[in-house]
Amino acid sequence: MMFGRSRLWGVAAVAFTLLNVGGVIYGVMNADPAHAVGHFALQLVGYVVWRLTAGLREDSPPVQPQIDERRIEYLQQSVDAIALEVERLGEKQRFSEKLRAQSGENPEGGR
Repeated sequence: MMFGRSRLWGVAAVAFTLLNVGGVIYGVMNADPAHAVGHFALQLVGYVVWRLTAGLREDSPPVQPQIDERRIEYLQQSVDAIALEVERLGEKQRFSEKLRAQSGENPEGGR
């Protein structure tokens, strides 16, 4: 008999819980608080991870991102403005180099 992926995770979660509850009981019975607290902390971390990943489970529908066309248009305009400024800086640099070459200056600044 084959287990489905979600069923296998369920079995693992039950085993994890039983192991940690048993570890807490064992630690308390043997007067070992570090052992008990360690298993309690593991169980707590497991619970937090389970709650945080609740949205990633297979049974929940995938979330579709909402695209705001105004924000996309604004972003496109911003990128276009930056590209234009970079092109202007390049033109300025080329013009400056051309003037330096015509005046006979060393482009590195030394003579």
